[in-house]
Amino acid sequence: MSDALEFLVDLLDLEPIEVNIFRGVNPNEDRQRVFGGQVAAQSLMAAGRTVETGRPHSLHAYFLRPGDPSVPILYEVDRIRDGRSFTTRRVVAIQHGRAIFNLSASFHVDEPGLSHQFPMPDVPDPETLESLVTRLEPYRETLGDWFARPHPIEQRHIGALPFSKTSGTDPVQRLWIRADGSLPDDPLLHACIAAYASDMSLFDTMLAPHDISWDDADFMGASLDHCMWFHGPFRADEWMLYDTDSPIAHGGRGLARGFLYNQSGGLCVSMVQEGLTRII
Repeated sequence: MSDALEFLVDLLDLEPIEVNIFRGVNPNEDRQRVFGGQVAAQSLMAAGRTVETGRPHSLHAYFLRPGDPSVPILYEVDRIRDGRSFTTRRVVAIQHGRAIFNLSASFHVDEPGLSHQFPMPDVPDPETLESLVTRLEPYRETLGDWFARPHPIEQRHIGALPFSKTSGTDPVQRLWIRADGSLPDDPLLHACIAAYASDMSLFDTMLAPHDISWDDADFMGASLDHCMWFHGPFRADEWMLYDTDSPIAHGGRGLARGFLYNQSGGLCVSMVQEGLTRII
């Protein structure tokens, strides 16, 4: 396990401070706001810590306010329902007395049923592709703190990088991702790592057709809501193809979809995110 991944695992090891209340810390980084994937992952972990049986099968979340990276986040869990097959939890992330994030998560005991899936796209193997850090080496000085910062999720993009600011690109992005090291055999932890990683590049697909980037002065972008469905067991420390597209952007909002396939072609996770795409 790399130091960066070990730090992320520690970040997800929430401190229980009261029944159904947990505290999560933030990394000591120069950020204007807390990374959304971190809040989603910590919220899912808080929910899972109150569940005795079943693994996560879905989450539906709203980003309400920017998180303050200088103070801890409190996670309050509401035990909505404990059933024989399904367990439901609601989590509110709080800072400065106000909700910054709201999540509903459902957990399911595995059982037999119907089975089918979309086939995995035909793409190059991850071992044949350069890592994101290697491809961004020429921009080391421009990226500054981001480049120097350790990254717990390894990314290998297929084709052009999404932040190259070339307008007219189809709103489609494919990359391989995995945790940078070996993780314990805990399905909840693997689901939380996937939730963390899912918010790293999904929004970029909305920007692909447009000559615009996050740091443009006349653009404001932010995640609004995020939904995930975990279809079966998977390992976040093994290569997974992240296949994303953006069907539409309109009225100051954009929509992106993502699918995570393991290297055997199994569809493990599906997700949808809506983001703020405001022109100032």
